[in-house]
Amino acid sequence: MSLLAQADAKEAVVLLHGVALSRWFMSSIARRLEAAGYRAVNLSYPSRTISIGEISGSWLPARLAQTGVTTAPRVHFVAHSMGTLLVRHLLGHAHPANLGRTVFIAPPSRGAELADIGRPQWLFRTVIGVNLHGLGMSGDAFWRTLPHSVDYPLGIVAGTGHGNPFGRNLPVPNDGTVTVESTQLAGAADSIELPWSHTGMLFHRRTADQALHFLRHGRFDHGDNETTER
Repeated sequence: MSLLAQADAKEAVVLLHGVALSRWFMSSIARRLEAAGYRAVNLSYPSRTISIGEISGSWLPARLAQTGVTTAPRVHFVAHSMGTLLVRHLLGHAHPANLGRTVFIAPPSRGAELADIGRPQWLFRTVIGVNLHGLGMSGDAFWRTLPHSVDYPLGIVAGTGHGNPFGRNLPVPNDGTVTVESTQLAGAADSIELPWSHTGMLFHRRTADQALHFLRHGRFDHGDNETTER
């Protein structure tokens, strides 16, 4: 079997980073998934310069078509922060016929208060770019345009580590950027809290292991040895 045919035969996992980051931040998780036999499709997208709606509405579907994941036996998603909003928008419009399972890491499912209260605002605007307002809690924030419940197998990873000094005034528990309460979505199959910060959790092996466990079993490893069959 050729290398191309071998790749086509694997289940694919699309990885999407958060705002102002790049695919490099998801590389540890991507390597763990590839070692477990998946084809990791780790994408970078223009999170600072193009609106969330444009990225999710046109850029992402076109990029997925180019990668060929629509022909994989199954396609899963593992997304971080703003990347989770892109997936919610995509799957809210249509499910790929081969859709598998989805993991959201530190998702601002109901907005990120830090986008509104972070000071100095000029610094946040400089770092985050055009999507700062859309990530917040305002009445026209992007997440409010999305379905507020999911109808696909979703696992949510929330952080409780306070690694961001700008987030010291957020309601607890939080990951320094997003509160645990704000990560939740109705209809999710499972959720778990990990003791790390919003971005820091991407570099811990346990985060990758939990993502892998959910993709395989439809639930996280809570230490009770119970699993759901594929």
